[in-house]
Amino acid sequence: MQQEMIIVCLGDSITYGFPYGPATSWAARLSENIEARVINKGINGNTTSDMLARFERDVIKYKPTHLILMGGINDVVCAESLDRVKYNIKHMVEWALRESIRVIIGMPTAVDVKSWETTLKKLRAWIEELAREFNLPIIHFEHAFYDENGRVRSELLLADGGHPTEKGYQEMYRQIDLNLFKA
Repeated sequence: MQQEMIIVCLGDSITYGFPYGPATSWAARLSENIEARVINKGINGNTTSDMLARFERDVIKYKPTHLILMGGINDVVCAESLDRVKYNIKHMVEWALRESIRVIIGMPTAVDVKSWETTLKKLRAWIEELAREFNLPIIHFEHAFYDENGRVRSELLLADGGHPTEKGYQEMYRQIDLNLFKA
């Protein structure tokens, strides 16, 4: 008997679907297009420290087959050190792998605030290294927000420069390769 596929999506407001709510999120689109139980555990305002603090309750408890882990933007906005963000993400990855959960990294999206985007580029480069180290697939959510010249597509972001519009969430879903969830 094959185990039911359970996908936990752990993140912040961009996983949750702010400001529209979870029904507009990329996780909701995933749920509509895959035979699996998709659990949206995005919480507005969460940093990676917050996500780590609730990891057992919001991930391990569900005994998921897959985890899509995405965070880091709120850390950057709050001027958390990159070392702390890296520690938190790596700790969650290692914890999930010890529990035999397939980890998929969701790359932090682009933001239309130059100083934040500069730091996020450094974080994304490190996430690429982490993914190589642990042989983890990446969903390049950030690709949805760049044009062919590498400029941020601000029309896909709300006036705050960080949260996606409804179309932005749709574009995020389009970055997900459903083959990532095949055994």
